[in-house]
Amino acid sequence: MNDKFYEMIFKRKSFHIFRDLGDETISNDEINEIMNAYEEFNSLNPEIKTAIRIVPSGKTSCKRGEEYCILMFSEKKDGYLQNIGYLGEQLDLFLVFRNIGTLWFGIGKTDEKPFDGMEFVIMIAIRKISDEKKYRKDMFKSKRKPINEIWEGEQIPGVTDIVRFAPSACNSQPWFVKNIDGKLYVYRYKKEGKRGIMPADKVSFYNRIDIGIFLCFLEICFEHNNIGYEKKLYSDDGIYNALTLNAEYDLRSTVLLH
Repeated sequence: MNDKFYEMIFKRKSFHIFRDLGDETISNDEINEIMNAYEEFNSLNPEIKTAIRIVPSGKTSCKRGEEYCILMFSEKKDGYLQNIGYLGEQLDLFLVFRNIGTLWFGIGKTDEKPFDGMEFVIMIAIRKISDEKKYRKDMFKSKRKPINEIWEGEQIPGVTDIVRFAPSACNSQPWFVKNIDGKLYVYRYKKEGKRGIMPADKVSFYNRIDIGIFLCFLEICFEHNNIGYEKKLYSDDGIYNALTLNAEYDLRSTVLLH
């Protein structure tokens, strides 16, 4: 992954309302650049076909002051939600690098039809940011669960303390990691009876996207810290278990990345 993504983790913020951000607009060249960049991003599962469409704000139900919405489409295959989260977070961080503010807008609707075997999954609202000061000043002041609520076992400096700042639907932070003898087991976590403001029938849907976002953060941190790994993904059918294994990272026998 692009190491610039690591730097953008500290800068990004979710613009719940795009307001007082300056008069600059996203150019046609930037639209083309976004489309081209997406084609170069890594997938969790390259066998799952995905695509994006960038439409003016009036073409969706999002009314947050954005200029455009990026619509994300995918084939509906095992792991497609995690895959979209993983790709979408690379897109999120790339946009921040280009001074374009973002908002994962889960409840957004569009009239765009399915195409080429792919269906609409989620959108990201975007707007040009003229003033760098509008981005996050101190990530560590963001409201996130303490480490002991998301991580069990030996911590990894530069990883454990950073990945907990991954964005998630309604800030639900539905992940838990167990480090057992150098193998990381990443679970989708669901606390019984707790779902925040999300509709009950949508929690599993959005939280599987969130896991993809979290895995993206995890791998960016690994690569930034030159930590090699072998990855294994697991099927997650969305059933409401307390812990559902989604991924395993073996750090024991791998060499440092260069």
